[in-house]
Amino acid sequence: MAQFPLAPGSSIGILGGGQLGRMLSQAASRLGFDVVILDPQAESPAGRVSRQQITAPFDDPDALEALGRLSDVVTFEFENVPSAAVDLLAVNGAAVAPGPTALAVAQDRSAEKAFLNAVGAATVDFASIDSADDITAALPRIGLPALLKTRREGYDGKGQAWVRSADEAEAAFEAIGRAPAILEAKADFVRELSIIAARGLEGEIAVYPLGENRHADGILRTTLAPAEVRPDTAARAREIAEAILDGLAYVGVIGVELFELADGTLLVNEIAPRVHNTGHWTQDACLCDQFEQHIRAIAGWPLGSTDAVARVEMTNLLGEDVLDWPALSADPAARLHLYGKGEARPGRKMGHVNRVRGL
Repeated sequence: MAQFPLAPGSSIGILGGGQLGRMLSQAASRLGFDVVILDPQAESPAGRVSRQQITAPFDDPDALEALGRLSDVVTFEFENVPSAAVDLLAVNGAAVAPGPTALAVAQDRSAEKAFLNAVGAATVDFASIDSADDITAALPRIGLPALLKTRREGYDGKGQAWVRSADEAEAAFEAIGRAPAILEAKADFVRELSIIAARGLEGEIAVYPLGENRHADGILRTTLAPAEVRPDTAARAREIAEAILDGLAYVGVIGVELFELADGTLLVNEIAPRVHNTGHWTQDACLCDQFEQHIRAIAGWPLGSTDAVARVEMTNLLGEDVLDWPALSADPAARLHLYGKGEARPGRKMGHVNRVRGL
């Protein structure tokens, strides 16, 4: 078993080889760690900047045994890792952070909202759905319109359908593949905010300033940070983040998406047990960005400063947006972060740019 805090030269395993894994690996390398990636795609974006990649499905027992053997601690870059994979790593004696509880809660939207309400974090009203009849029965309480989402997986607007009348229940359930689902009341929010926070091995917590998020077609396009918010809004967001982290006995960085209502009330939309797209602004506005913070937390190191030293507008580069790299790289106020992906498919996250401004 590894001894914490991990010394430089120790190895960190990452389940997932996409852009988040890539940026985690780069942060770990700066701190002197070696990184081993497990991903089904050969030559993954993260694998190409790491010491080693194991190319295999996430539930391959031999690959998981090898990852656990090579790593002093294992983490993941996305929350849809098979829970059996984390269980198998633990059985083989590998330390895993965040732990299986956080993964299980975040993988099921109904369980997630039940957990959030239990720790005092308000959400929209919701109902678990297993049939079109369940939708019809829940509508008098949830109200119209209501948003139907698959309970598991689905992101960037996928696996969702609006229900605008009781007559649409069957069609909406069909649209999401008749999968187990959650029906959510519509949130009349004025803007979406997010907060990135971290909890260390000893329970210490560090929270970044809030970001304000803007979406198009269900995909995050821009985050402005630090967001302009009232002090009481910032304080409440921090309370919510701390309650979630402590309630999960969490270790690592977490992203918490929030709806701000007209009266200033904050509702939690969802949590992500990992580094988060809305935290990319920290790379060019904080001395310790979210990726280094996650590595520090899972390695048992002291958490870094979360103070912002600049204002940033983060913009995702989707699909052929990345072809603008010559102009973006020539902008003296822009910091370009490219993910090393090949085909620039529509909607695919190819990179992001942070435009830096003074506080």
